[in-house]
Amino acid sequence: MRRALVSTLLPLFLAVSAHAGEPQVISPPQADMRDDAPLMSWPDLLGRPLPLPTQSIRIGDGATDIVDLWLPEGEGPHPVVLMIHGGCWQKAIADRTLMNYSAEALRAAGIAVWNIEYRGVDEEGGGYPGTFLDVGRAADALMARGSEFGLDTSKVVAFGHSAGGHLALWAAGRHRLSSSSALYTEYPARLYGVVNSGGLADLEASEQLTLKSCLADIRDRLEGPNGFAETSPAYLLPIGTVQVSINGVRDRIAPPILGEQWTLKADLSGDEAHFVEVPGGHVELVSPDTEAFETELAAIRRLLLD
Repeated sequence: MRRALVSTLLPLFLAVSAHAGEPQVISPPQADMRDDAPLMSWPDLLGRPLPLPTQSIRIGDGATDIVDLWLPEGEGPHPVVLMIHGGCWQKAIADRTLMNYSAEALRAAGIAVWNIEYRGVDEEGGGYPGTFLDVGRAADALMARGSEFGLDTSKVVAFGHSAGGHLALWAAGRHRLSSSSALYTEYPARLYGVVNSGGLADLEASEQLTLKSCLADIRDRLEGPNGFAETSPAYLLPIGTVQVSINGVRDRIAPPILGEQWTLKADLSGDEAHFVEVPGGHVELVSPDTEAFETELAAIRRLLLD
């Protein structure tokens, strides 16, 4: 394994340079793997006061062609994150406001956020191709219009949680789609890095390990004419983007083995890929002030600012 990094320890993760010779695989002591605290639930997060974005921006005529912009204090251009929410690709489960807490934490840390919306598979026009076209259009709009809002789009990092981790990696890899694909764009936005937060990146592998209602029950809505060939990032490797997969040790939606297996697959394809295991479950990953979220913030900072 050339570049894959396995760690539960934030200081060790930060200490390893992705460009300094041979990669390191860090096996933390077993004592550091203990995680006895109660897992967070969604009400634990959603019961907090909901932060509001700086402004909302229309990027098209569709109902979901909208982006929430979170701007830090001070003059730009600001480093920016393309944020993609999860919810098992289903709007009945989540929309972009689920990420408001994470977006506000990044904004407070001096990082702008382009928090996108997209059609869920349970909405008219969602699934293939609509969900993917929406994500691609929102990413392209960031590149085309970011300078209007004081954003530095020279080095964009995507942060996607759960299903959003899949969509973030897909957005990073869509430049490899065939021109015959309904999802093809001639000049797609190129992303420097992706933080895959409890992501269901490899659709075939994820279907076996996540909740049936999350993926198996909607599989046909995510498939194109050739199954997952156009929609699963696993078929687009190598994508040429730095990837950090971060998984909670007790995540029941996206167990750590998914992040570890994805990282190995990406690494073998020639991509620079890292895997970090953190305490907690699925909710902790998008809950500011948790160790899981602080690890992700550190990864985003490093990708944007190094």
